[in-house]
Amino acid sequence: MDRILPVDPTRPPTRFQRAMHSLGVTGAARWYGINVASRIDPPLLRLTGGRFATTGFFPLVLMTARGRKSGEPRTVALVYFTEGEEVILTASSFGRARHPAWYLNVSANPEVELAQRGRTWRYVARETEGTERDRLFELSKALYRGYALYEEMATDREIPILALRLAGEPEAEPEVAPEPAMQVPP
Repeated sequence: MDRILPVDPTRPPTRFQRAMHSLGVTGAARWYGINVASRIDPPLLRLTGGRFATTGFFPLVLMTARGRKSGEPRTVALVYFTEGEEVILTASSFGRARHPAWYLNVSANPEVELAQRGRTWRYVARETEGTERDRLFELSKALYRGYALYEEMATDREIPILALRLAGEPEAEPEVAPEPAMQVPP
C-alpha cells in the first residue's frame, strides 16, 4: 500500500454502519465525538497500528499538522474519503459555530502528514471552492448523513472541504466543463 486506502463515499453502508450512523446523529453521540473520541482515538489508532478506534465504523485517517500559533505537531483522527488520487476531509467540527482547530492549522500550514495502518505519508492540502466544494460536500453527506445535520447547525459558516494530494505530485486541476469548439464561418 503506497497511499491512503481508497474510500468510495457512494458505496452503500453496511447494516452495522447504518445503525452507527443513525446513532451518530444523536446529541449524546455528538457529545461523545467532541469530548471523548477526539481525545482517545488518535492514541488508540497509533497504538493499534490503525486497527482500532472507538469510531472505527467510519473510514479514519490520522492527520498531523503544525499548530498555527505554537508550531508544535497536532494530531487528530478524521473521517475521510478519496476522489481519484486526493484525500478529502470535511471540516464540520460537529456543526459547531467555529471552524475546527485542525482546519485553522492546515490553512496556515498546508503540508501535513497522514497516517493509516502504521504507515505515514506527506500530503499538501488545498481548500476547495465553488462547485467543486459543493460537489465534494454532497459526497461527504453521502458518506455520513450527519454532515447534513452539521451543515444546518453551523448557520454562520460554510463547512470547508479540503483536498489533499501526496507531496511532490502535481496539483490536480479542478473539474471544468470543456469549452465549445469555435465555429469558423465558411
